[in-house]
Amino acid sequence: MTGYLAFLVPAWIFVIGLYGMATSRNLVHLIMCLSVTQSSTYVLILEVGYRLGATAPVFSDVLPTVRATDPVVQALSLTDIVVGATVTALLLAFALRVYKKRGTVDPRELHPMRG
Repeated sequence: MTGYLAFLVPAWIFVIGLYGMATSRNLVHLIMCLSVTQSSTYVLILEVGYRLGATAPVFSDVLPTVRATDPVVQALSLTDIVVGATVTALLLAFALRVYKKRGTVDPRELHPMRG
C-alpha cells in the first residue's frame, strides 16, 4: 500500500476498536474491542515495513542488488501479536474472576471496593 491509505486503514481499525470500548456494556466485549484496537498496530507495523518487490531476508545466495525486507519489522509484529494474545488472555481471566465473584460482567453494575 502506498500513500495515505497505509495509515488510514490502521487508524480506521483503531477508531472502531475505541468506539467499541467506549460503548461496551460487557467486560468480554470490552476485551475483544481492546484486541481489535491492538490489531491496528500489527497492520501499521507491517504496512510501514512493506517494500514493493522485496524478497525474504535470507542472504546466503542473494545478489547484492536484490532488495530485502527488514526482518526487524517482522520480529516486532510477532512480538506485538504475542503480547496482545497474552494481554487478552489475562484480561479474560480477570473477567471470569469478576463474574464468579460478583455474578455480572456489566461494568455499570460493578461498584468500587469498600475497605
